[in-house]
Amino acid sequence: MNKTLLLLALALAQPALAETPAQFVASYSAEAGAGFKADAARGQAFAARNWGVSEKLSSCTVCHTDNTANPGRHAVTGKTIQPLSPAVNPERFSDPAKVEKWFKRNCKEVVGRACTPAEKADFIQFVVGGK
Repeated sequence: MNKTLLLLALALAQPALAETPAQFVASYSAEAGAGFKADAARGQAFAARNWGVSEKLSSCTVCHTDNTANPGRHAVTGKTIQPLSPAVNPERFSDPAKVEKWFKRNCKEVVGRACTPAEKADFIQFVVGGK
């Protein structure tokens, strides 16, 4: 009986772990500071910028393409990357652990440092096509 209740509780708790892109933008914007408003144009410029850290991984768009609705391909491994756009790939920006894992890894490889909350908010705003 206790095992059944535990499994039921875990199953019901799962949706609470999921988030939406808008919730991530709001959270990162709050971390960025009072008055910060995420901007898709800044996010697009951030994604396209050549950071000069790595020759093969010079910008986000090298692997993710200029169109967030299209699949990408990792410039080093050749592995296919699912589209960034949540409209095409609903799993994007829904799991906090995955979002942080990929920001941590990709920012280090491409930008050469941890991305700021403002950069994360702008990037997600760009990916979802918001203003």
